[in-house]
Amino acid sequence: MSDNKVQIFDTTLRDGEQVPGCKLNTDQKLIIAEQLDKLGVDIIEAGFPVSSPGDFKSVEAISKIVKNATVCGLTRSVENDIKVAAEALKYAKTPRIHTGIGTSDSHIKHKFRSNREAIIERAVKAVSYAKTFVEDVEFYAEDAGRTDNDYLAQVCEAVIKAGATVLNIPDTTGYCLPSEYGAKIKYLKENVKGIDKAILSCHCHNDLGLATANSIEGVINGARQIECTINGIGERAGNTALEEVVMILRQHPYLNLDTNIKSEMLYGLSQLVSDNMGIYTQPNKAIVGANAFAHSSGIHQDGVIKNRETYEIIDPKDVGVTESAIVLTARSGRAALAYRAKNIGYELTKLQLDEIYANFLDFADTKKEVDDNDIHYIIENSKVYKEITSA
Repeated sequence: MSDNKVQIFDTTLRDGEQVPGCKLNTDQKLIIAEQLDKLGVDIIEAGFPVSSPGDFKSVEAISKIVKNATVCGLTRSVENDIKVAAEALKYAKTPRIHTGIGTSDSHIKHKFRSNREAIIERAVKAVSYAKTFVEDVEFYAEDAGRTDNDYLAQVCEAVIKAGATVLNIPDTTGYCLPSEYGAKIKYLKENVKGIDKAILSCHCHNDLGLATANSIEGVINGARQIECTINGIGERAGNTALEEVVMILRQHPYLNLDTNIKSEMLYGLSQLVSDNMGIYTQPNKAIVGANAFAHSSGIHQDGVIKNRETYEIIDPKDVGVTESAIVLTARSGRAALAYRAKNIGYELTKLQLDEIYANFLDFADTKKEVDDNDIHYIIENSKVYKEITSA
């Protein structure tokens, strides 16, 4: 893999589906998986096969239809989990087993009631067993964000020797600051023997709103895979948003990092996931929110109408949005009203616009948003309507 290529590991169908009330059936998963494959994601985490017969069936079905991406199944460091995942992935063109265990002192003490040495033994045993089924084995060190770096490096060395090809370093609780997470990835890159044999992966949660920032710091410091979901959906406050990391890397070419994602599909896929999961995407969501390319402030509208780049760093078409939206409200200026009026057939002179704008403000004060029918009404009931239509 090129050193400037960041692999996109999509876990919408696994971690994203853990959102309460967002359960997908197999047919829905197949529709989304097919679009993720077309989008250009490198790995699709299709599910957790041992968790239920339905999840096993979905992973198996997805394995049959995915043409380009690696298909991945999640497991715990449990022999039966790994065996069941291998069975579910048997039809995959390129299968991956994703196995792991908690490595923070909190997890070791309270979750496993174990010790550091025993956890390393379990990790090695799980990776070694997974390796008997597939060549591509990813190991996750759950709660790596709160794991001592020196111990985490020991775990990583051990599982690389056992055959792990990818090391997932999750900030499971979304606790890390970007500088801390980036430093952790850098530490592993510089202190793990055999690190050149594996890819470091970022899996960041959004509990403090830092998932995207942490993932970007991770790849700046040497990680070459980002685990993310469409719309940033996922457990609790969600995961790193796929659309955000893709466009951040693309908008900062000096980082010399990019992905294989066909960005013009992002908005459509966002809508597909939202519709199928029945989960509302906040209007101000970066990249794919309804207001991401909408302008209602008069100052902003004037700038965008004159030159889109004054207030938009991304061309809407690059993410599959047809065009920017000029939303008319009581905060809009003359430029925005003239622009929207022109779009529905009215070429207004400056004097005509001044007359209509006064009526527009009175109308806009009574309504949150002024639509095209309202513009017709305002103009048709103005003193200059006959003058406009006779021109």
